[in-house]
Amino acid sequence: MGRRVHYSQAYIAELIQAAVRSCPSAFNSQSARIVILFGDSHNKFWEIVKEVKCQEMPAQIFEGIGIKIDQCAAAFGTVLFYEDQTIIQQLQKKMPMSAEDFPVWSEQTSGMAQFAVWTALADSGLGASLQHYNPMVDQAVAAHFKIDENWLLRAQLCFGSIEQPAEARPDPNFQDRFRIFT
Repeated sequence: MGRRVHYSQAYIAELIQAAVRSCPSAFNSQSARIVILFGDSHNKFWEIVKEVKCQEMPAQIFEGIGIKIDQCAAAFGTVLFYEDQTIIQQLQKKMPMSAEDFPVWSEQTSGMAQFAVWTALADSGLGASLQHYNPMVDQAVAAHFKIDENWLLRAQLCFGSIEQPAEARPDPNFQDRFRIFT
């Protein structure tokens, strides 16, 4: 991904917000919280990721991961997907019979938001790459961006111009993944 994007940051932010607002959630909890990073904030996020990962792993392993992080940093922006745990806890108290289901439903809400944003960006001709550097980076990111302590980071989606087509991924178990009954 690259930074040759012909849309304004405002347009992309509106696109992302509309995509997330269109997603359903269990009991209309609307627990998804989104942070959109452009420019220096986008670069700082990936610097933090690189610093944390570098401290956490041996140098020979970090080399490959560092390359991947640099590719993410080369993108135009990043969307951070959070789930507000306060909402989940309130619903658990309100409906104790379903208390253990709310964290699962929260993950489903997050997944729908991630897919909706990915699709909206793709429909606009932008490429995206979903990443999961959490939970290692959670504290450093929350401290730098002053993220609410009750927000749980679930995924990061870097996006930008498509610099080369994505490689085709083989699906050797295609037939085993689906069942159709009539």
